[in-house]
Amino acid sequence: MKGSSGKSRAGAVRKKGKGATTGTGGHGRKALEGKGPTPKAEDREYHPAHKRKVQAERRAAKQGGQGGQKGAPRGASGASRRSKSGDESEIVTGRNAVVEALRAKIPASTLYVAARVEMDDRVREALKVATNRGIPVMEVMRPELDRLAGEGGVHQGLALKVPPYEYAHPIELLDELLERDELPLLVALDGITDPRNLGAIIRSTAAFGGQGVIVPQRRSVGVTASAWKTSAGAAARVPVAMASNLTQTLKALKERGVFVLGLDGGGDVSLPGLSFADRPIVVVVGSEGKGLSRLVTETCDAIVSIPIHAATESLNAGIAASVTLYEVARLRAEG
Repeated sequence: MKGSSGKSRAGAVRKKGKGATTGTGGHGRKALEGKGPTPKAEDREYHPAHKRKVQAERRAAKQGGQGGQKGAPRGASGASRRSKSGDESEIVTGRNAVVEALRAKIPASTLYVAARVEMDDRVREALKVATNRGIPVMEVMRPELDRLAGEGGVHQGLALKVPPYEYAHPIELLDELLERDELPLLVALDGITDPRNLGAIIRSTAAFGGQGVIVPQRRSVGVTASAWKTSAGAAARVPVAMASNLTQTLKALKERGVFVLGLDGGGDVSLPGLSFADRPIVVVVGSEGKGLSRLVTETCDAIVSIPIHAATESLNAGIAASVTLYEVARLRAEG
């Protein structure tokens, strides 16, 4: 046993000193090193991950071509439900909203219609306009429309795929109104985060002769599918502008002669019979919980309150804006 053990130890020492010898596998070492690391699954043509990668690249290329379309009118493309695949396109749902979007001639890419949809004038018009403009019409089952509309969305059998919303610039919006000799009536939102309030305010702005809505870039709702839906298509007619800084934007509007009117329950000016309704106006609406921010309040030329019954604490932001816009429109009509 000792001799055998000794021989083994000696052999081990000799191998260590001389390097690779026949039978150790040393001759195949270079061959093993030549293949490099194993490729990623998505780079192996036979792997399912590779097929998914190719399909994703094709979709991206196709969407990039659609996204390059020009001329989307400001305020015309509105809903903002985006697909989970990263597609920047958005989905407008509901018969009124879809028809209004088509009437506004936005560069829509697809009209989705539910199989066996109940036909009415709006569905017929949507199909006619889409056909005349060469927009592809896809008949899909209702579960697919439900998925496109998103949780809580109501599509009524119609959905339209459109580019992302194109916001106007607040100062350019004002300059366009002045060039057309229109008396500006704008609405600015301070801390409004509910898209339904934005949609209702857009709708009221359109109803009472307003020409635009301004939203801040941060801590504020944007034009989402819910806002578009609540606006009942008014987002196709009333442009929404985005301000990088609301306070600075309001100051810039004041420099151009616009009167900044803030809404607050504790305001020192009563809305009925507003004495400056005949001036260029931007109505600033604050959030229901916090109201107007301090900096915005300090920027306003006047803080206006709406008289309400003592049993009611406050008005919904959308309702407060509607009441104010109605009063301004009434006073202007009388003047």
